[in-house]
Amino acid sequence: MSEVAAKPPMRMQRRLIASRLAPYLLLQVLIVIATILGLRLLQPTDPEDFALGGFSLREDGASRPVMLPHFTSSRYSLADPPLYTGAFTFRNGGAGWSVYLPRFSNAVEVAINGVVVLDSRRDANANRPDRNTPQIALIPASLLRDGSNEITVRLFVWGPLKGFLDTVYVGPDTALRPSYETRTLLFVTLPVAFSAWQSILAVILAIMWLMRRHEPVYGVLAVAMVLGVAQAFMPPPVPPATTSRLAAVLLASAPIESALIVVFALLFFGWRWPRYGMLLFLPGVVVFVVGLLGGPPLPRILFLVLGIPMVGICLLLMAGITAAQVARRPDAASFTLGCAVTIVLICWVHDMLAVFEIMSNERIFVSRLSYSAMLVAIGAGLTWRFARALNQVDGFANQLVTRVREAEERLKASFAREEERARAAALANERTRLMRDLHDGLGGQLVSIVALSERGHEGATITDAARAALKDLRLVIDSMDDIGGDLMLALGSWRERATAQLRPHDIALDWRVATPQGLPLHPELRPWHVVQIVRILDEAVTNAVKHAQACNIAVTIETLDDGLGPYGMISVTDDGRGFAPEGNGEAAGAGRNARGLRNMRSRAARCGVVLDLFSDASGTRVRLQLPQIFPDSDAAAG
Repeated sequence: MSEVAAKPPMRMQRRLIASRLAPYLLLQVLIVIATILGLRLLQPTDPEDFALGGFSLREDGASRPVMLPHFTSSRYSLADPPLYTGAFTFRNGGAGWSVYLPRFSNAVEVAINGVVVLDSRRDANANRPDRNTPQIALIPASLLRDGSNEITVRLFVWGPLKGFLDTVYVGPDTALRPSYETRTLLFVTLPVAFSAWQSILAVILAIMWLMRRHEPVYGVLAVAMVLGVAQAFMPPPVPPATTSRLAAVLLASAPIESALIVVFALLFFGWRWPRYGMLLFLPGVVVFVVGLLGGPPLPRILFLVLGIPMVGICLLLMAGITAAQVARRPDAASFTLGCAVTIVLICWVHDMLAVFEIMSNERIFVSRLSYSAMLVAIGAGLTWRFARALNQVDGFANQLVTRVREAEERLKASFAREEERARAAALANERTRLMRDLHDGLGGQLVSIVALSERGHEGATITDAARAALKDLRLVIDSMDDIGGDLMLALGSWRERATAQLRPHDIALDWRVATPQGLPLHPELRPWHVVQIVRILDEAVTNAVKHAQACNIAVTIETLDDGLGPYGMISVTDDGRGFAPEGNGEAAGAGRNARGLRNMRSRAARCGVVLDLFSDASGTRVRLQLPQIFPDSDAAAG
């Protein structure tokens, strides 16, 4: 049952792959037909009216008549090159005549009536077997004779392919020059233009790779393009040059370049690089090493045996990779790359047919041109994709900036609301504390005044109660002043009130500031902190006046430091009779005095102050150790 159940998914998968490959393969068939037609239709036409087809060939010591185009029997002939001898008829029409050679390999020397008018060995670009460089030369009028004239073409061949000489044209320069310029445009200017674009894209891709090291696809394609540019622009050695190192570099670059393109395809589509993949570079390395160590013919032979087949193998691998990618995930990139590879592969097959003389009437190589065009297209596509990604990143960045700005505005509005809430809460807390202080102080005093007036007490008692109420009211009002965190300002106001309170009782107030700065600044100091501290000091002075029968009261203010940071200390000491505190720190005989001490401790705890009380027969000392940072709320009371 499991095998039967597994068959439908396999069939569905195969159908899906077939449905994806069918349009792709159909497109490739159309590309093949279009490429073949293009190679036929785009071949330049030459002026057949001035063609010289019949020649006498002297080669290997023997002469025979031949018809151009012609392949020589020898692959290497520098000492005794094949010599083609023909004739043409000159008709003086007042215009200059030229000799025009569309295609040859490897080099030619043309003479008119025994005088050399063209030697292609002086042009390095005209001596490369992968180029289709035409040559044209004006014939001096002094060399031409009315009627029959002799033309000889000496063909220099240095292999590994057989020598080839295309049809030779002799006639008016105005009739031959357009064909020469057309071939120059197709086979000289266009490859140089593609190579120039290739070099520019190689620099761009190299920069992209340096900026994005984690994407080696850009670097691999840049190296492949650099090799192609080197092969296009570096001049080849022309025999009888003795060195072959430059030729080895040029020849080895083609298979290495093709292997790099395969690596690019694998990286571009996200495939894993196989362990045996380095074998793709082996033929190019062999050609390169042999070119550096061996003689001049050896690297060319190895290139023909190893390099050219390796290029074809790499093209086939590229075609297989793109087809497999289409089967996995068809997209525009795989379709485009597959079409480009198909075009180059057809051009490579065309060149192989010319190499093996299956197409006997021509030897036009188009693989290099199509290969450069493919690299330029791939590089342009990658650059476009990179630029599109940058545009997407910029768009995303703009959206992100807009969203961040909107979030910032919302956050500011939220902060404003929260600040308003916090301000309202602070005002409510201050209002509550103010109401509590008024209730505890002023409210109690007013109740006492009402009670005294209702009971019919004397005016002096009511007056004292009214003065106490006024004192509490002033205390609350003074505590609301902005003192900037400097408790010394509040203590200065309290000193005036305390002095006025002690004067009727003939009690002296000794005010001492032991340290220059007095008390440290407290930016977090709030009015309710000041109220609690001042009430504690009031209670200490009131106890000294009413219960201790003191003659002197000393107030000491100083800043101490225990190593953990500075803190303020306020001490109130009297020389009264004192009292005996019980175990809980309260006065013996818990009465009104005990309630006052409990209030002092409660107020100290609410604002974070440590209250220390000491009393004996010599007097009483109340010491307040201020916190380094006052609490923001009075939760310390709990």
